[in-house]
Amino acid sequence: TTTYHRTKIGVMSEMAENNMITTVVVGLREEQDEEEETNATHSYAELEYSLHLCPKKHKSEAQAMFNFTEDDDEKVAKLIIVPTCQKTAVDIIKTGERVDEEKDLCLERFLKFAEIATNVLREKNFWCDYIDPCSGLSMIHRDSQRVYGEVDALVTLLNYECTNVGCCKIVMHPKWGSSVYPASLFAIAPEDEVRDALRIAAEKMGKKRS
Repeated sequence: TTTYHRTKIGVMSEMAENNMITTVVVGLREEQDEEEETNATHSYAELEYSLHLCPKKHKSEAQAMFNFTEDDDEKVAKLIIVPTCQKTAVDIIKTGERVDEEKDLCLERFLKFAEIATNVLREKNFWCDYIDPCSGLSMIHRDSQRVYGEVDALVTLLNYECTNVGCCKIVMHPKWGSSVYPASLFAIAPEDEVRDALRIAAEKMGKKRS
């Protein structure tokens, strides 16, 4: 199932001004023997994503993240940032085994989603990348040790609020509060191509209709 709803975003570009958040349901199927196939379980979650041309205030972050130089200004101007948010079953602020398990599930879902989407783009020779939520480092272009600030990005791109818990910044989703797992993808490609890659990833990981 895919749904769309408007979100309040500051005017940063035509894409962002008219942007819509896309909500999909994605999951991971546990490996089962053929005899157990009828009992196969799925771990699904809502995942939201939106597309944004890199705003000026995010330019230096992008340059440092992917080792873009001043000569790469044209690349940065065309860079599309795709922040994603997964709805978690537990409050991520809390600690414990259940929270750790939920984070692991969210990590696996995002990495699979991002891998499918970026593979589609790379097959068409478009530049793209995604962030490892555990380390904050880029997964494809590994020549930078810059850690990407997911929370700061959501504040900049979607005007989300954040709060400090100890020494950590936690994003506050407008619907889910702190029950959210953020992670980002990036691409230098036509908007339609990026949306198509994300759609393919969502379809491959979505619930199958009976």
